[in-house]
Amino acid sequence: MPPASAGSRSEPPAAADERGGSGGGATGAETLRVIAIDGPAGSGKSTVARALARRLGLEYLDTGAMYRAVTFAALRAGIDPDDADRVAALARSLDLDVSTDGVIVDGVDATVEIRGPAVNRAVSVVAANPEVRRELVSRQREWARRRGGGVLEGRDIGTVVFPDAELKVYLTADIEERARRRAREVRELDYEQVAAELARRDTLDATRDADPLATAADAVVVDTTGKSIDEVVDEVVALLDAAAKGAK
Repeated sequence: MPPASAGSRSEPPAAADERGGSGGGATGAETLRVIAIDGPAGSGKSTVARALARRLGLEYLDTGAMYRAVTFAALRAGIDPDDADRVAALARSLDLDVSTDGVIVDGVDATVEIRGPAVNRAVSVVAANPEVRRELVSRQREWARRRGGGVLEGRDIGTVVFPDAELKVYLTADIEERARRRAREVRELDYEQVAAELARRDTLDATRDADPLATAADAVVVDTTGKSIDEVVDEVVALLDAAAKGAK
């Protein structure tokens, strides 16, 4: 039987030391090959992380899709995203299949819907829920443990999920570039709408109490403005090569 995808309830619960809090407990990253790719929306995280995983022969996990999947499930169930207890209970019960093939939520294909306007508006509230974060961080660690590592992208991989990652990269880009990228993805929104939403999301993510968006002290900041995917991936691979040489 193939290994369960990220978030599947068919996976056994993570070890107790990983369940002590969203950032608490040992992560075991010292025995795994984990590459952490963090950054704000539109910085190129997903595209770069996916290409990097292919280059390195590692598996890839979009952790942001997990928060979007919980948001989708809450909206579908008629649960107010601000109802923290009900959303947290829902997150704990969900069967999530997040993979490069798509996102399945309790048997429903939500690959397209998790990127829609309704989820875009509500996901920051769900992502700020400490109990939702605790549950999903546990699932993310278990995903990596079962695979011996991987390339994980999100907003708190290097600071919370795997603070001992082999390499932590924080991707950024100027707001104009980020808005242009996101507007191409969400065709029904224009540039001004996207720029305003990105600014709102940045503020919410950076100021939430639970695991706010931040650059890890030992992360390498890579500005992707005006760069191609291959250029950014080459830069990250060069960082890995340099780190490997320095460790010898």
